[in-house]
Amino acid sequence: MAFTIEPTHLEGLLIVKPEVFGDERGFFMEIYRSDSFAALGLPSNFLQDNHSRSAKGVLRGMHFQWDPPQGKLVRVTSGRAFLCMVDIRKGSPTLGKYFSKEVDAETRIEIWVPPGFANGFCALTDKTEIQYKCTSIYNNKSEGSILWNDPEIGIPWTVSEPVLSEKDKRGMTLKQWLQTPMSDVFTY
Repeated sequence: MAFTIEPTHLEGLLIVKPEVFGDERGFFMEIYRSDSFAALGLPSNFLQDNHSRSAKGVLRGMHFQWDPPQGKLVRVTSGRAFLCMVDIRKGSPTLGKYFSKEVDAETRIEIWVPPGFANGFCALTDKTEIQYKCTSIYNNKSEGSILWNDPEIGIPWTVSEPVLSEKDKRGMTLKQWLQTPMSDVFTY
């Protein structure tokens, strides 16, 4: 099998470890293979690939999409980032809990972020690049953002004054999200 999976403390959120073949020339690895993913119970039909580059101190997140619900397979391909995912599923025993991990390009892991999780990252180096596969096409009318520093979640970000987009500065708290009718899409 070209991949192994490692569960996290948040049900459904998984670390995906590709098999890496390396020698003096460099390395080779498969980042996605539909038959292997299906055999592991992971999505095997991704519809969109995204790629971002960020300067040190840029924080992007905590993003999610509810219509259609979007899962993401996330990996760091250059630099180093603090990755974070928050469970926003109503009724989940881990609602409001987060998983975080510092990852660099040499780590060569992927994180499967199922629908019902907000996700984001903070770039720890210049030219940090994140690539992610999505299970649905982006819909700007059904995207949301949980406030990066929501005190009820308490994510220990690696920067105190990150560089944020206007959208991320206006994110809602988890409590505000749970009071919207759209939040019913992500029920545990």
